[in-house]
Amino acid sequence: MHMLTPPTIAPPFAAYAHGVEVPPGARLVLTSGQLALAADGSVPAGAEAQASLCFRNCAAILAQAGMGPADVIRINAFVTDRAHMPGYMAARDAWLQGVTRLPASTLVIVTGFTRPEFLVEVEVTAARLP
Repeated sequence: MHMLTPPTIAPPFAAYAHGVEVPPGARLVLTSGQLALAADGSVPAGAEAQASLCFRNCAAILAQAGMGPADVIRINAFVTDRAHMPGYMAARDAWLQGVTRLPASTLVIVTGFTRPEFLVEVEVTAARLP
């Protein structure tokens, strides 16, 4: 995979790439959007704790396919309020710590999720050469 950062546009303002090129023959894994729902049914309080759990859930899905955060080529995330952006970004940056090829990333503010206590949802796409 190759990060795409054209010098003719402004650089990314956070830990992401403008684009990621995936070569032919790469295996792809796409997760569904993961909400901050723990295996015991609990939901942590606060955007950062919820985003951290969303990323842990994504990591568990990737691990089942033999992949991890370094294989992620795209992150799509959703928060219910602009005030949740710093907590989400802290969790994302922690999850990507040590990753040298950053994924493309989009963050969208939405009006809500299936239950009012959910503040964050995250989905990832990963790719790995066989």
